[in-house]
Amino acid sequence: MSSRQPPRPAVAQAHRVVLKVGTRVLTRRDGRAALARLFAVVETAAELREAGREVLIVSSGAVGLGKEVLGHDSLPTSLEERQACAAVGQTRLMRLYEEGFSRLGLLCAQVLLTQADFDDRVRYLNLRGTLTTLLRREVIPVINENDAVSTEELAYAEGEGRPVFGDNDRLSALVASKLDADLLVLLTDVEGLYDRDPNHHPNAKLRRRVDTPESAGGQAAGPASSAGRGGMRSKVEAAHLVARAGCHAVIASGFTPGALAAVLRGEEAGTWFPARGELGAKRRWIAFAAAARGALELDPGAIEALRERGASLLAAGVRRVEGDFRPGDVVELRASDGRRIGRGIVYCDAASARRWCGGEPPAGIRNHHALVHRDHLALEDCD
Repeated sequence: MSSRQPPRPAVAQAHRVVLKVGTRVLTRRDGRAALARLFAVVETAAELREAGREVLIVSSGAVGLGKEVLGHDSLPTSLEERQACAAVGQTRLMRLYEEGFSRLGLLCAQVLLTQADFDDRVRYLNLRGTLTTLLRREVIPVINENDAVSTEELAYAEGEGRPVFGDNDRLSALVASKLDADLLVLLTDVEGLYDRDPNHHPNAKLRRRVDTPESAGGQAAGPASSAGRGGMRSKVEAAHLVARAGCHAVIASGFTPGALAAVLRGEEAGTWFPARGELGAKRRWIAFAAAARGALELDPGAIEALRERGASLLAAGVRRVEGDFRPGDVVELRASDGRRIGRGIVYCDAASARRWCGGEPPAGIRNHHALVHRDHLALEDCD
């Protein structure tokens, strides 16, 4: 037996693995389930479990399967119709997973999540406990967003809004970072991240490794997928998110036979995003899990104080307050050009913050009191 070390030993040694399976991997062009690819993922997950490794699956595909059952030729545009497709498709999707795992003598469990499960820290910790218990009992969680009840947007900043999770790429990243996973594998319909869009550039080259968000470039700027809500951009963002949390990520093909197994052996399959940091549990929740309920625009002096001196955020350094938040909510911290500086737990509600930043601190509070304390901050790539 060869003792040669694989090119990615940290990936090969990953104990807790999250597999994210995209809609394009699980469905054919006509909208029906791609059974061979789905069961290939199930068999690989079973092999991981038999090898003593832990595995969770974040699975798309419910809306696509439901669309086909309900007779839609394309993805419905209305929220209600998409939720109806999800409700129908989710039962079919889980039936396929259950059938596959039961044939291999394994149990799986359905876990449906909404953003609210991450917003409240008590619910967040309870979810972590549930998933950890399932893994301890050697049950494979199959996780998806609860599309049938999730609202379309979470409005938070003066009319702005954003998708509940945006796509299951972000959900998989939240699960991986929350569960202290060692590896997230994002399976899609291409071999990985290319320097250019391979659909338009036949000479595009596959990126084998990406170390920083700034070095991603190329295909990462592409649009979302027509089959699902994600695209290469969302996969790259998810990979960077978990890398910052201390988890390795690989974007790889769910179409190429043996590609997933090669990734798990630590071979140079797909595009590897090495883990580059490790935030504590509370800062991970602030940075990734909770939905931001507002935003604070900071002046350059405040940004320098946060980054260079590890200071708390004072009201004097805030130029503008956006949104309608309450004490203890998470808010985004931004520069004047819109760049995200980080996130933090705010001390007071939005109305009080506006007055405070205008020079009128709440009763009994001095101006040097922190609007966001440094212990409740998670800065972009600065922790």
